[in-house]
Amino acid sequence: MNKRQALIAAALATVCATQAATVAAAEEKEKCYGVAKAGQNDCGTAAHSCSGQAKTDNAPDEWVMVPKGTCEKAGGKTTPPKK
Repeated sequence: MNKRQALIAAALATVCATQAATVAAAEEKEKCYGVAKAGQNDCGTAAHSCSGQAKTDNAPDEWVMVPKGTCEKAGGKTTPPKK
């Protein structure tokens, strides 16, 4: 393998590794209840059907996706509130 082929192989390996790390990081998220700000929730609830419709900050039934392991540090819960 000449220098040019080695350089191309190294560049391709770097791109593949970066994409794999990005996919793994995207999968490491969890729902966090009670920390969404008004209008910044990620999905619907019993009160509405779509993201971005939270009426108040930190409503217990509103959620956002956060990196895994950070929800409780932010003051939220990983389980939905009991009805």
